[in-house]
Amino acid sequence: MNDFLLSILLGVVEGLTEFLPVSSTAHLRIVEALLHLDLHDAYWKMYTIVIQLGAILALPVYFWNRILKFLATFPRGESGRRNLFTHPLGLTLIAFVITAVPSFLLKKQIGQNLENLWVMAWALFIGGVIMWLVDALCRNPRTLRMEEISLPQAAWIGFTQIASAVFPGTSRSMSTIAAGQLAGLSRSAALEFSFFLSMPTMVVATGYDLLKTLRHGSDETRLAPLVMTGHNWVVLMIGAIASFVVALGVVAWFMNWVRARGFAPFAIYRIVLAVVLFALLMRGLI
Repeated sequence: MNDFLLSILLGVVEGLTEFLPVSSTAHLRIVEALLHLDLHDAYWKMYTIVIQLGAILALPVYFWNRILKFLATFPRGESGRRNLFTHPLGLTLIAFVITAVPSFLLKKQIGQNLENLWVMAWALFIGGVIMWLVDALCRNPRTLRMEEISLPQAAWIGFTQIASAVFPGTSRSMSTIAAGQLAGLSRSAALEFSFFLSMPTMVVATGYDLLKTLRHGSDETRLAPLVMTGHNWVVLMIGAIASFVVALGVVAWFMNWVRARGFAPFAIYRIVLAVVLFALLMRGLI
């Protein structure tokens, strides 16, 4: 396949799946396996990192007014009863730290699991079942808005996100949403906190991987330091732009969908995808 068309395809896949609770990592890995991309090639390794940054840029663009409001009310909050540790921005950073520290310590295991489609298939399946059950059972939330989230709720969400880092296919969005609903958050509050938590988590994680790949290569995957050509940069920018544009549309649509319909269709999709992936793996087709 032509590099430009391939870049558009991967960018669209990333943009469609990054913020839906279906795991963008699993989808990219499946597509790469079906297209026989060399995951040990330094360029394509770096490419998948950068298009994630393209997708994450959609969040501050979509939520710019909410971000400005949070910054203007920091740290007392709109009610005047919050502080540095209980303001929504403070809670986002606390949840991020709780997720980031164990994830960094487990980065070797995470790197190994990123190459394992069996792990992703099981994560998709188990996560789908959990998400379906949680969405069906948690119908009486006590926290309706992100501004009302408490410190224990944020800490719990940060802790559960470790699973999405260690077991690719779980999905950061799925972990945050399901954990939030279990902690008493409404669907929309859980989803919004998921988006805000994604911003520092993805920027730091992808930035670290990108810097490591460009400057030193990767010890885990034995990548050599990368040298970029003009063609490489064009292909990379096409993928990042495609990812950003599609992700921006997905975020807007998903916020409206969840308020009215919930997460069950995404849980069913995860289970079906996991079954298909199991079948492909058992037949040696992927």
